[in-house]
Amino acid sequence: MRKRLGMLVPHKLKYRLFAVFVLVILLPFSILNIYNYQRIETLVQNKISEQSHEQLDNLHRSLEDQLSIAFKTLIFLEKDSDVRDILQHPDKRNILENAKLMESKFKNLNNSFFLYNPSVYFTLLDDDGHFYTSYSPRYTLTYEDFADNSSIVEMRETGASYFWVSDDQNYVSPDISKSPTLLSLYASLKDNRNRVYGWARISIDFSFWFQSVLQRSESNQAYFIVSRKGEIISRSAPESLLSEKAIMQVTAQPVNGYWKDGKNSALVNYSYLPSLDWYLVNQIPLSVLFREIESLKKQYFVSFFIITAAFIAVAFMIAYAFTRPLSHMQAKMKDAVRKDLRIRLPEKNYKGEVLELTRTFNEMMVDMNALIHRLKAEERQRDAVHFQMLLAQVNPHFLLNTLNTMKWIGLRSRNEEIVEICLSLGKLLETSLNSDVDLIHLREEIELTKAFIYIQQVRYSNSFEVEFSYEEEVQYALVPKLSLQPLVDNAIKHGIASLAGGGKIYIRMGLSENDETKLALEVEDNGIGMDGALLNGEAGRKRPGIGLDNVRERLRLLFKEDGSLEHVPIPQGTLFRLNMPFLLSEPYELQRIEPNDGEER
Repeated sequence: MRKRLGMLVPHKLKYRLFAVFVLVILLPFSILNIYNYQRIETLVQNKISEQSHEQLDNLHRSLEDQLSIAFKTLIFLEKDSDVRDILQHPDKRNILENAKLMESKFKNLNNSFFLYNPSVYFTLLDDDGHFYTSYSPRYTLTYEDFADNSSIVEMRETGASYFWVSDDQNYVSPDISKSPTLLSLYASLKDNRNRVYGWARISIDFSFWFQSVLQRSESNQAYFIVSRKGEIISRSAPESLLSEKAIMQVTAQPVNGYWKDGKNSALVNYSYLPSLDWYLVNQIPLSVLFREIESLKKQYFVSFFIITAAFIAVAFMIAYAFTRPLSHMQAKMKDAVRKDLRIRLPEKNYKGEVLELTRTFNEMMVDMNALIHRLKAEERQRDAVHFQMLLAQVNPHFLLNTLNTMKWIGLRSRNEEIVEICLSLGKLLETSLNSDVDLIHLREEIELTKAFIYIQQVRYSNSFEVEFSYEEEVQYALVPKLSLQPLVDNAIKHGIASLAGGGKIYIRMGLSENDETKLALEVEDNGIGMDGALLNGEAGRKRPGIGLDNVRERLRLLFKEDGSLEHVPIPQGTLFRLNMPFLLSEPYELQRIEPNDGEER
C-alpha cells in the first residue's frame, strides 16, 4: 500500500510544490466555495418555502372562511322561524306558497353582507317528501335523490349532526357552476327540544373559489388541493402536474412541510387541513426559484475556473522559478564531478536565499578543490617519506649484519661481553625496524628495556642499579614499543651519570591508583634532578629532550587524550610517569579455558 502511494507522489521538486499548492490551497478553497454555495441555495430554498407557506396559510384561512360561511348559513336557516315552520308544517300553506317563501329566504341569505358568497348553494328537505333549492339544478331532482343520500342515511343511523363531503358530485346547472365536484356540508336541523325536523345540504363551489383566489398568484407556480388518499381534488391550471412521488411524500404524514422534487426540478410546499383531511400544495419550479442564482452561479463558476486556471499557472511558474536554480545547481554538480570540481555558478542572476545558496556552493567548490590539492600534496609527501624510510632501512640492515659478524667474532674469541652487547643492540634494532607493530606486550617492552640497560651498564662500568617492580596481571598489557627506553636513557644521562657513588633507577608498572582502567609506568632515579642538571651545564638544552617529545607524540597518536607523559616532582631525583588505557591481550595458548560439566580440557 505504501509503495502504491509512493508511486503517486511526484519525484521532482517542482511537481511536488505544485501538488502542495493544489492540495493545500486550491482544493480546500474549491470545497469551501461549493459548500458555501450549497448553503446559500439551502437558505434561499428555506426562505422561499417560508414565503410559500405564508401563501398556503392565506389559502387555508380563506378556505376556513368558506367553511365558516357554510356553518353560518346553516345556523341562519336553522334559527329562521319561517324555514322551521315550513319544514315542520308543510300543510299550513300550499306548495307554491311554501316554495315562494323559501325562495325569498334563500335570496335574503345570498344578499346578506355577512354571508354573501355567490358560490354557496342550499338544499333543504323535510321528512314529508318536500325539498327546496337555491339554484337551478343540472338535471331533474327528486326527493329520493336527497333522502337516500349516503350521508343523510348515515346521520340518521349514527345520530351525527353534520358531515363534510369533499367530492360531492356537482348538481348545479352548468350555467352557474362548471366544477365537477362540490364541497358539501350535510347537517340535520333541530328545534329547541333537539328534535330533528329537516335536513340541509350546503355546498361550496371550492374550485371556483380556488381559481378566483389564485388569479392574483404568480403564473409560474402551481397550486393543488390533494386529499389524504392522494387524489388531486383541484388544481390551479389544467396543465399543472404533480408527480406520484411528490403526492406520496405530501400525504405520508398529516403535517406541514416542503420537499425538493429532484426528478421534476421543483420545490413542493404543503399545508395540512385537519377539518377536511386535505392538503394545500404549492409547486415552484427550481428554474424559477433559482433563476437569478443560476445566473450568478454561471458567472461565479466561470470566474472561479478562470481564477483557478490563473492560479495553477502562477503556482506552476512559482514552483518552476523556485526549483530552476536548484535544477541548474544539480546539473552543475554533475559537471563538477566530470570536470574535477572546477565549476562556478554565476551569482549575479540570483537574489536572497538562492544567492546565499549559490555563494555557499561556490565556496564549497573552492574548499573542496583546496582539500583535494592538500590531500594530493600529503599523498606525495607520504610517498616521499615512504621512499626515505625504505632508503633508511638499508643502513639498519647493514648494522644488523655487522652486529651478527661482531657476535660471531666474540664467540670465536670467547668474549661474552661483546656477544651480549651485540645481542642486546640487535634486539633494539630489530624492534625499531618492525614498522608494522606499534603496541607490544609489557613483558616484551621490559626485555627490550633490560637489553638497553645492559648496554648502558657496560658503558658506565656498572655504576648504577636498576630495580623492576610490576604485577603479574599487567605483563600482557599492550604498551607502545620502546616507550620506557627514552625515560631510562633520560634518567641515566641527566640523573645519575654524574653521581660519584653511582645511582639507582626504579621502574614500576601497574594499574593506576585513581582509575583501574588506566595503566601507569613510572621511571624514577635518585640523581641530581632537573635543576641540578641545568647547573651542570645543561642550560643549552631542555631537560625533556627529543626522546620525551617523541614519546608524548606517540601517546597522542595512539590514545588521543587518554595517554600522557607527566613529570612528578619528588624531593630527590626525577620521576616521569606514563599514563595510558589498560589494554590486556593475553596470548591464545595462555588463556584459561573453563571446564565443561566438571571435565578438564
